[in-house]
Amino acid sequence: MLKYKGYTGIVEYDADGKIFTGEVIGLRDMITFQGRSPDELETSFRASIDFYLDLCQQDGVSPEKPFSGRFNIRLNPEIHRQIASRAAQQHMSINQWVTEAVAQALRQ
Repeated sequence: MLKYKGYTGIVEYDADGKIFTGEVIGLRDMITFQGRSPDELETSFRASIDFYLDLCQQDGVSPEKPFSGRFNIRLNPEIHRQIASRAAQQHMSINQWVTEAVAQALRQ
């Protein structure tokens, strides 16, 4: 993964074309980049993000910010009740409880 100005890029290697291709994740807008070497790939990644930000500025629109930390989730009502109960037992908000539960799951 590549990171620049808060944006994250994922990379794949195309063995047939002998080129690395990448995409910035977490956006509705599509930002891609490519390179034949790691240095060329990273330069392309940064240039693509800079181009995107410049284009947004020229168009007078705010660029998308990846992963705001907010998302909605739909749960079975019984699971929602159980989460609320466990959070209350631990003197936590539902948000705090879910954040810790997800972080623990990601560590496994």
